[in-house]
Amino acid sequence: MDFEIIKTHGYTLISVLNDRLDTNIAPDLKSELVHINSGGERNIILDVGNCTYCDSSGLSAILVANRLCEDAIGTFILTGLQADVEQIIRISMLHTVLIITKTIPEAEELLKEKEK
Repeated sequence: MDFEIIKTHGYTLISVLNDRLDTNIAPDLKSELVHINSGGERNIILDVGNCTYCDSSGLSAILVANRLCEDAIGTFILTGLQADVEQIIRISMLHTVLIITKTIPEAEELLKEKEK
């Protein structure tokens, strides 16, 4: 399995376990995201702390997660960006669209604040 999914109260945490978020795992990630969202989850934290590489299909999966959460009037948070992945996010200008935190605890705290 290329990712770990932990459902907790108020959100689902998806951790990418592979060091590459690319065409090999992005389709599976998209499928998981749609499945989680259709199950009623509206808040998702995606941890890419293990990823040192992300291609356009990885970016597409990230955008799918963001859109699904927005459509459900929820929150999508991307966390754990490594330098190369952060660079591709910035080059793509996605840092202006996405909520990004450095750590999972920061993302959890942000979600708690939004739920108040």
